Amino acid sequence: MALMDFIKKQFIDIIQWTEDDGDTMAWRFPMAEMEIQYGASLTVRESQMAVFVNEGKVADVFGPGMYKLTTQTIPVLTYLKNWDKLFESPFKSDVYFFSTRQKIDRKWGTPNPVTIRDKDFGVVRLRAFGIYAFHLTDPKAFHTTISGTLETYSAEQLEGQLRNTIVGHISDIFGESGVPFIDMASNQVEFGNALKAKMEPMFKEYGLALDSLNVQNISLPEELQAMLDKRIGVNIMGGMQAYTQFQTAEAIPLAAQNEGGLAGLGAGMGVGFGMGQQIAGAMSGALNPAPAAPAAVAGAQSAIPGMQSSPAPTPAAAPVSADEIVASIEKLHGLVGKGILSQAEFDVKKAELLKKLG
Repeated sequence: MALMDFIKKQFIDIIQWTEDDGDTMAWRFPMAEMEIQYGASLTVRESQMAVFVNEGKVADVFGPGMYKLTTQTIPVLTYLKNWDKLFESPFKSDVYFFSTRQKIDRKWGTPNPVTIRDKDFGVVRLRAFGIYAFHLTDPKAFHTTISGTLETYSAEQLEGQLRNTIVGHISDIFGESGVPFIDMASNQVEFGNALKAKMEPMFKEYGLALDSLNVQNISLPEELQAMLDKRIGVNIMGGMQAYTQFQTAEAIPLAAQNEGGLAGLGAGMGVGFGMGQQIAGAMSGALNPAPAAPAAVAGAQSAIPGMQSSPAPTPAAAPVSADEIVASIEKLHGLVGKGILSQAEFDVKKAELLKKLG
């Protein structure tokens, strides 16, 4: 009866794995109640490793090569239960293959901004993203800590854990560096190297090697970036005073088209540069000629022989002639045509000037 059971059994004489995708990291050879024939062939290709697991324990690890499963070629399989039979009878053991090819272009990034202290801006929120690459180096550690008895295990299943761990160390790297945000763009390589050094021990615990980690971009959230752009614009224009003057000059044509004209502009923006006073002074100068300077009068008196210098009396305001009033009205009307004065403002000034004719 035992002989009949032996004859009915199926035996495996070739054990190998032909990878059909680039994402699988661990694959269990399908046993399906079959046993491994004594003298069977184990083929481990380049970029692969194989692990024999017996009764839940890792028996041995095989690198690339072709192996005949006999006591002479693999005496290190000391944990297999048929060792006492010198493997001359079939034995059953789980065989796992592992891909050691490099997993490249793996992306990481901050799903939410990371808050840090900044030398220039105080507290800021940053975004960062980049890529990393890794490969499997210790299949025994990977089997016992990650993949276990799963039939297959892919890099995609592991990627979330790796990516989130990288992001979790971003704030530490930025905070420890003390580099202001403005200078971070020129230090991305250094940040990547520092982050890689911090992540390598964790990768090693999983049986992996972190081959590279790059920081491709460090940025602010959109609302903070807009504020930074405004600040940069202010600095380019020579400071806040020059920037305010520029904004005022840009606003004059728009204000002249609105109800209230420049008078409204003077009320709204006069705090910055006294725009209302400047406009009023300019209009007053156009209507009333400036009196002669006292120094010029004194100089003229001293130039006359025999005349002693004495404090000059304050000259009385010269009467305004009709021609001057008409000329002023024409100038004001020209400002209306240019959109600097509104029609209402012109009518008020015109009425005041016409009163002087009476």
